[in-house]
Amino acid sequence: MRLLAIETATETCSVALFHDGQLIGHVHERVGRGHAERLIPMIAELPDQGRAEIVLVDCGPGSFTGVRVGLAAARAFGFAWGAEVRGYSSLALIAATAFDATATLDSLAVALIGGHGEYFVQRFARQGVRPIAPLRSLRPEEAALACGADAIAGSGAEAMAKAGAAGPLLSVEPDARATRLLPGDLASLPPSPIYGRAPDARLPA
Repeated sequence: MRLLAIETATETCSVALFHDGQLIGHVHERVGRGHAERLIPMIAELPDQGRAEIVLVDCGPGSFTGVRVGLAAARAFGFAWGAEVRGYSSLALIAATAFDATATLDSLAVALIGGHGEYFVQRFARQGVRPIAPLRSLRPEEAALACGADAIAGSGAEAMAKAGAAGPLLSVEPDARATRLLPGDLASLPPSPIYGRAPDARLPA
């Protein structure tokens, strides 16, 4: 059984191909906003051009465009290959990566840069990479308070420290090959966007 993992919700773009749980191909780049241009060529670099029975894709929260690019590609490959398409959360991926790298942590907070000056924040426990607080989109000071005294990982970690968060900062970069660290229930979400905040547009009254 082969699984293609796609990560496009953050400033990085990465893909990983697994065969029976073993990594057999991987491409990772920091692209900023270049996901649409790089994703398909990166998948083409994988063995058998990434063809798999399962496609696992980052649903966000994160870059609006990046999330949509990844989901569109995953759904297209699912249709073309007759593959099952599953989703996962970018925050859970970062949490799982940080727990794997730091054995002494029982809990941590993940903070990602959001839109309109806000940050996506969620706390996780090591056991099962279990969320112990809801996903929230908050202004810096509120987000820092939501992190508590936990160590903080993610693109918003430095901003949390500047806003008064007390916990140490962890250097963690999202990578599709780390999806192997996700528990089964966190790697089988519906393949739909997780925006993390209400839409800015409003219907006329």
